[in-house]
Amino acid sequence: MQLPSSLLENAVAQFAKLPGVGKKTALRLVLHLLKQDVDDVQHFGETIARMRRDIKFCQRCCNVSDGDICSICANSQRNPRLICVVENIRDVIAVETTQQYNGTYHVLGGVISPLDGIGPDQLNIESLVQRIAREETEELLFALSPNIQGDTTIYYIQKKIAHLPCRITTIARGIAFGGELEYADEMTLARSIANRLPVQQYVK
Repeated sequence: MQLPSSLLENAVAQFAKLPGVGKKTALRLVLHLLKQDVDDVQHFGETIARMRRDIKFCQRCCNVSDGDICSICANSQRNPRLICVVENIRDVIAVETTQQYNGTYHVLGGVISPLDGIGPDQLNIESLVQRIAREETEELLFALSPNIQGDTTIYYIQKKIAHLPCRITTIARGIAFGGELEYADEMTLARSIANRLPVQQYVK
């Protein structure tokens, strides 16, 4: 892509590094910024730089935070004895969007995946084990992706906390509403059959 300015070209290259942003989209974003007031663009840049510089991770659950403890952990209305284990911060946002969960979280920062070179020591697993023992957690809810890596991570953590009196649960897995049965993978279909519900409970 030939551009008339090296400054423009450098800006496009930086935007193109973002996930899901190609060169054409990056150029459109940069050209949009060129139309904005200089102060607005400067504020935009300073906001991004400040976010990266000043953002913290909760000392308790590893979620993003403005302080040492995130707003969820600091909320006295939350159930501190219930922990939802998720892979990343996006998953926290997804669960929060449902407005059906009132406990706390623990962000692992990934899942165990030997093929990708990710082992237990690279994740926030040890801090989770210590937290469960320290806070006398009553229930640990796993909300990890239903795949081999997710199941391996659940199995590993389950073994690590087997000596602790903590109930272990996982989010329900099955056929998505509105989905076609013929396109469901074997494992999802098998789990849906194994975890079948009474019709009265399903339709109410």
